[in-house]
Amino acid sequence: MSAANANTVVEQKPAEQAAGAGPESPAPAGQRRRPGRPRSEEADRAIIDAALCVFAEHGVEGLCIEKVAAKAGVGKATIYRRWPGKEDLLLDALAALKSPIPELRGESARDDLVALMQAMAAMYEDPRRASEFTLLLGEGAKFPRLMARYTETVVEPRRDVIRSVLRRGIGTGELRPDIDVEVALFMMTGAMISRGKHQPEGISDGFAQRVVDELLAGLTPR
Repeated sequence: MSAANANTVVEQKPAEQAAGAGPESPAPAGQRRRPGRPRSEEADRAIIDAALCVFAEHGVEGLCIEKVAAKAGVGKATIYRRWPGKEDLLLDALAALKSPIPELRGESARDDLVALMQAMAAMYEDPRRASEFTLLLGEGAKFPRLMARYTETVVEPRRDVIRSVLRRGIGTGELRPDIDVEVALFMMTGAMISRGKHQPEGISDGFAQRVVDELLAGLTPR
């Protein structure tokens, strides 16, 4: 890969799509559905799974629409109707690695933080998801634009949920008013990521609860 394109992984669309076989113009992420026949959830799932498999086998550089289409058993045009290029497809595939954000009760900052950390821990219960996430972190330095988009579209919305819980805890008096929300955020998430990275068999039961409780012991009013 030349220096000119070392930091981008966007794949050009095939000539037939540029001539009118595909979308007239790429839609932004999250707004790709177009009028007409509904998308097939089964095809979507097959494409996402295939993208993750190709990513796990070949990394970011080796991911290409042709390989994904072949593994998913669909045509390239089917993929391009859903995703403008392979970077958008990879971002959605990586987002699928994340456990869903749990529904928070909003009654206790401590309980909500434990639920959020347990959701992080659940990602490491599946060895494939854990290895793919580790691969992403390892390759991230080579693809700063991809990592910036991943952080913006996948990571930051989750961090914002944790921030909101911490701020709510400050507002209710559960947490000290002078705590550093960013430091608390990274203390918790960093602990979960570090344990998951170095414990391939998965994070043990109760670890998320201990992380939150140990942190809160230093944050709650005395």
